[in-house]
Amino acid sequence: MPPPLAKPVNPEPATHEPVAPELISSGSAASHGGLAAAYGATSPDSGLVPLTLVRRAPQADDVEIAIEFCGLCHSDVHAVRGEWGGTTWPLVPGHEIVGTVSAVGSAVTDFAPGDRVGVGCIVDSCRECESCLDGLEQYCENGMTGTYGGVDRRNGDSITQGGYSSSVVVDRRYVLRVPDSLDPAAVAPLLCAGVTTFSPLRHFDVEEGDVVGVVGLGGLGHMAVKLAKAMGAKVVVFTTSESKVPAALELGADEVVLSTDKTAMDAANRSVDLIIDTVAAPHDLNPLFRTLRVDGALFQLGLPSEAMPPVNPRALIRRRIAYAGSLIGGIAETQEMLDFCAEHGVVADIEVVGADQLKDAYDRMVAGDVKYRFVLDTSTLQAPDKEVDA
Repeated sequence: MPPPLAKPVNPEPATHEPVAPELISSGSAASHGGLAAAYGATSPDSGLVPLTLVRRAPQADDVEIAIEFCGLCHSDVHAVRGEWGGTTWPLVPGHEIVGTVSAVGSAVTDFAPGDRVGVGCIVDSCRECESCLDGLEQYCENGMTGTYGGVDRRNGDSITQGGYSSSVVVDRRYVLRVPDSLDPAAVAPLLCAGVTTFSPLRHFDVEEGDVVGVVGLGGLGHMAVKLAKAMGAKVVVFTTSESKVPAALELGADEVVLSTDKTAMDAANRSVDLIIDTVAAPHDLNPLFRTLRVDGALFQLGLPSEAMPPVNPRALIRRRIAYAGSLIGGIAETQEMLDFCAEHGVVADIEVVGADQLKDAYDRMVAGDVKYRFVLDTSTLQAPDKEVDA
């Protein structure tokens, strides 16, 4: 597991001076930095179109990555369509990146050309606040820098561009080692959906004999089922759809409860230790609280766009129940998750798509028509154009 970002491998502070070409290790004759082919949006209505990016030349602490696969996250759809506001155009999404190292800066000793690596949702943070010092960069008190659409304060306040592209350059502190035993395409969603569900399971110290409830069976939910089972827990899936029952059992769930069935919900009373709620639409949590034992907890991972029904505090008070939220994971925890998945053979269930299928994949994600995550094969990108878009 890598150290927290505030405790870098090299004792010297990171340098951000351009590095002379002779100081860069390379596994090929490919150029370092320079142009990258990409797919992104130029406006909220443009959809995804071919673009050409300029990637910075690797600096002393940087790793240049030739991207092989990038997962498609539902948050990409919101960002590309301008549904969350504050978007700077053009925008290349993608924060579930897997590829191989093509070059490293002169201060990088922990990665080498040819290594298979990953980049998740974070490419920088302040490295000085209490959260960063504790290895919780996702909660950086000065604001983490997202892999796309973020302000890169160490590189001229440029806007970060994501993994729907042929290459990316990232500070070594935010690069993850991908175990060779795992399918690289199926690893990509682990870097967001995987760690987002792993983090609360680890925070709650889930172990053999615990009972974990999972609400929702999409990209996040299917990972919660797999990870909780790998930790030795009994897994109960709560769903509103009877059609999801066979799929939940196929993923390894021990039991499936139809949350619309009052009799079934009554039977589940006081039977669960921890609930991972992945649903991103408004729904009533109070019936779920009643399924928790004393000292149980419900972690909210789904972020509805509209207000949720009110929580009855009596349900929390009577059983000392905790209602909590959780956001992705820090770099060290993400590496721990990848190593855990390698040990237990856990990856996402995916459908690989080409660049020409991105629009259809976005529409299918919105419709919930994916089992369970799409992954872009970046070998299908066009060659970079001479005219630069971002």
